[in-house]
Amino acid sequence: MLQKFFKNKNIPKKLKLRLKNTITDKTLTYASETWTLTKRNRKQLNIFERKVYRRILGTVYDNRKENWRILTNKEIYASVKKPTIIETIRLNRLRLFGHVQRMEENKIPKRVLYMNLGTTRLRGRPRNRWQDEMREDGRIVG
Repeated sequence: MLQKFFKNKNIPKKLKLRLKNTITDKTLTYASETWTLTKRNRKQLNIFERKVYRRILGTVYDNRKENWRILTNKEIYASVKKPTIIETIRLNRLRLFGHVQRMEENKIPKRVLYMNLGTTRLRGRPRNRWQDEMREDGRIVG
Protein backbone atom coordinates (compact mmCIF):
# COMPACT_ATOMS: atom_id res chain seq x y z
CA MET A 1 0.00 0.00 0.00
CA LEU A 2 2.85 2.39 0.79
CA GLN A 3 4.54 1.70 -2.55
CA LYS A 4 1.91 3.66 -4.47
CA PHE A 5 2.15 6.46 -1.93
CA PHE A 6 5.95 6.61 -2.20
CA LYS A 7 5.86 6.57 -6.03
CA ASN A 8 3.29 9.40 -6.25
CA LYS A 9 5.06 12.51 -7.59
CA ASN A 10 2.39 14.90 -6.25
CA ILE A 11 3.19 14.17 -2.60
CA PRO A 12 6.17 16.10 -1.18
CA LYS A 13 9.32 14.13 -0.35
CA LYS A 14 9.40 15.60 3.15
CA LEU A 15 6.00 14.05 3.92
CA LYS A 16 7.07 10.70 2.46
CA LEU A 17 10.21 10.68 4.61
CA ARG A 18 8.20 11.50 7.74
CA LEU A 19 5.79 8.68 6.95
CA LYS A 20 8.69 6.28 6.38
CA ASN A 21 10.22 7.29 9.72
CA THR A 22 6.98 6.91 11.66
CA ILE A 23 5.51 3.77 10.11
CA THR A 24 8.23 1.72 8.44
CA ASP A 25 11.04 2.32 10.94
CA LYS A 26 8.88 1.75 14.00
CA THR A 27 7.44 -1.46 12.55
CA LEU A 28 10.83 -2.67 11.37
CA THR A 29 12.62 -2.05 14.68
CA TYR A 30 9.91 -3.32 17.02
CA ALA A 31 11.65 -5.23 19.85
CA SER A 32 14.96 -4.88 18.00
CA GLU A 33 16.85 -4.27 21.24
CA THR A 34 16.71 -8.01 21.94
CA TRP A 35 17.91 -9.17 18.51
CA THR A 36 21.26 -10.69 17.64
CA LEU A 37 21.94 -9.86 14.02
CA THR A 38 24.05 -11.85 11.60
CA LYS A 39 25.89 -10.24 8.68
CA ARG A 40 23.14 -11.46 6.39
CA ASN A 41 20.43 -9.84 8.55
CA ARG A 42 22.32 -6.54 8.60
CA LYS A 43 22.77 -6.64 4.84
CA GLN A 44 19.08 -7.37 4.23
CA LEU A 45 17.96 -4.56 6.54
CA ASN A 46 20.29 -2.08 4.83
CA ILE A 47 19.10 -3.17 1.38
CA PHE A 48 15.46 -2.79 2.38
CA GLU A 49 16.07 0.67 3.83
CA ARG A 50 17.89 1.88 0.72
CA LYS A 51 15.12 0.50 -1.52
CA VAL A 52 12.55 2.52 0.40
CA TYR A 53 14.71 5.67 0.22
CA ARG A 54 15.28 5.21 -3.52
CA ARG A 55 11.55 4.87 -4.07
CA ILE A 56 10.89 8.03 -2.05
CA LEU A 57 13.71 10.17 -3.45
CA GLY A 58 13.28 8.99 -7.02
CA THR A 59 15.75 9.41 -9.84
CA VAL A 60 17.98 12.40 -10.53
CA TYR A 61 18.99 13.95 -13.81
CA ASP A 62 22.72 13.78 -14.52
CA ASN A 63 23.72 16.80 -16.62
CA ARG A 64 27.14 15.41 -17.54
CA LYS A 65 25.78 12.20 -19.02
CA GLU A 66 22.46 13.78 -19.98
CA ASN A 67 20.32 10.98 -18.60
CA TRP A 68 18.39 9.91 -15.52
CA ARG A 69 20.04 7.76 -12.89
CA ILE A 70 19.32 6.39 -9.42
CA LEU A 71 21.06 7.80 -6.36
CA THR A 72 24.15 6.08 -4.99
CA ASN A 73 24.22 4.86 -1.40
CA LYS A 74 26.41 7.78 -0.31
CA GLU A 75 24.07 10.28 -1.97
CA ILE A 76 21.07 8.70 -0.24
CA TYR A 77 22.61 8.89 3.23
CA ALA A 78 23.92 12.42 2.59
CA SER A 79 20.47 13.69 1.58
CA VAL A 80 18.57 11.91 4.36
CA LYS A 81 20.94 12.85 7.24
CA LYS A 82 19.49 10.19 9.52
CA PRO A 83 21.15 7.17 11.20
CA THR A 84 20.82 3.90 9.32
CA ILE A 85 18.46 1.21 10.55
CA ILE A 86 21.42 -0.79 11.92
CA GLU A 87 22.66 2.21 13.91
CA THR A 88 19.14 2.69 15.28
CA ILE A 89 19.02 -0.95 16.39
CA ARG A 90 22.44 -0.57 18.04
CA LEU A 91 21.26 2.51 19.95
CA ASN A 92 18.10 0.69 21.05
CA ARG A 93 20.20 -2.21 22.30
CA LEU A 94 22.52 0.11 24.22
CA ARG A 95 19.51 1.88 25.74
CA LEU A 96 18.11 -1.44 26.99
CA PHE A 97 21.50 -2.50 28.32
CA GLY A 98 21.83 0.74 30.29
CA HIS A 99 18.32 0.29 31.65
CA VAL A 100 19.09 -3.26 32.83
CA GLN A 101 22.45 -2.17 34.30
CA ARG A 102 20.72 0.43 36.49
CA MET A 103 18.30 -2.17 37.92
CA GLU A 104 18.70 -3.66 41.37
CA GLU A 105 20.58 -6.95 41.58
CA ASN A 106 17.51 -9.03 42.53
CA LYS A 107 15.40 -7.99 39.50
CA ILE A 108 14.69 -10.77 36.99
CA PRO A 109 16.02 -9.05 33.80
CA LYS A 110 19.38 -8.36 35.44
CA ARG A 111 19.63 -11.91 36.80
CA VAL A 112 18.78 -13.35 33.36
CA LEU A 113 21.38 -11.14 31.66
CA TYR A 114 24.18 -12.55 33.81
CA MET A 115 22.81 -16.08 34.18
CA ASN A 116 25.13 -18.98 33.38
CA LEU A 117 23.17 -22.00 32.18
CA GLY A 118 26.06 -24.41 32.56
CA THR A 119 25.29 -26.26 29.34
CA THR A 120 27.69 -27.09 26.54
CA ARG A 121 27.44 -25.48 23.16
CA LEU A 122 27.10 -27.26 19.86
CA ARG A 123 30.13 -28.05 17.72
CA GLY A 124 31.34 -25.50 15.23
CA ARG A 125 31.39 -21.75 15.31
CA PRO A 126 29.43 -20.43 18.30
CA ARG A 127 26.36 -18.36 17.58
CA ASN A 128 26.49 -14.72 18.56
CA ARG A 129 25.01 -14.02 21.97
CA TRP A 130 23.34 -10.80 23.04
CA GLN A 131 26.31 -9.98 25.28
CA ASP A 132 28.65 -10.38 22.30
CA GLU A 133 26.52 -7.94 20.31
CA MET A 134 26.59 -5.48 23.23
CA ARG A 135 30.38 -5.66 23.47
CA GLU A 136 30.61 -4.93 19.74
CA ASP A 137 28.10 -2.06 19.98
CA GLY A 138 30.01 -0.53 22.88
CA ARG A 139 33.23 -0.57 20.83
CA ILE A 140 31.56 1.00 17.80
CA VAL A 141 29.67 3.75 19.63
CA GLY A 142 32.18 4.44 22.42
